[in-house]
Formats: sequence, C-alpha cells, structure tokens
Amino acid sequence: MAAVGALAAAGLAWLGVGLVGQLTAFTLVTVATLAFVRPIAKRHLRTTSSQRTGVAALVGQSATVVSTVNADAGQIKLAGEIWSARAWDGDEVIEPGARVEVVKIEGATALVLKGV
Repeated sequence: MAAVGALAAAGLAWLGVGLVGQLTAFTLVTVATLAFVRPIAKRHLRTTSSQRTGVAALVGQSATVVSTVNADAGQIKLAGEIWSARAWDGDEVIEPGARVEVVKIEGATALVLKGV
C-alpha cells in the first residue's frame, strides 16, 4: 500500500512539486489504497471448508470402500472417482461397501478412517 503512495510522491517529485506536496500525496494515496484494498484482501484470505479447492476440499468427505483397504493398499469411491487409499490406522482392515472418512490426502492416495 505504501508503495502506491511512494509512486504517487515520486511522480509529483518528477513534476517539480515540493516536499510538502509529495508527503501529502504519499499520505493520502497510502490511506486511500489501504481503505480500498484491505477489505478485499481480508475477504479473499478467509477460506472456509466449503470454499476449499483441489484435494483440500476432499479432506473430511465420506467415501465408499471399493476394494479392501488396509495399511498398504485399497480403493475407495470419493466424489464420483476411484481413489487409491490406505487405512489411517495401520492395523485396520476395511471391507468393501464400508463408509469411511478421508483424513488426509498424500499424493494420489487418500488416508481414511472407518465409520462415518
């Protein structure tokens, strides 16, 4: 924000305006830029779970086991697609047809917990 004010002051200096005019322009343009840009930036920085995109949006979703899921391998149907999956709890074996919750995505593999 201050960079925009500095550019305005530099432009006035180039035109031969005195120091007081440059400082006034710097202050006014910086405050105006902050007042305009800050609310927009705050709105874009807030990301709720419903606004997540990509694989981040899949965490917390429920899925159906397609082939047995254990600590090493398995498949689930998640958001209409078949994903490779592993059990979050390494000792757990989840049979086909069971409902699971996606805890984490590692690469192209979903880590899941049974019992959604």
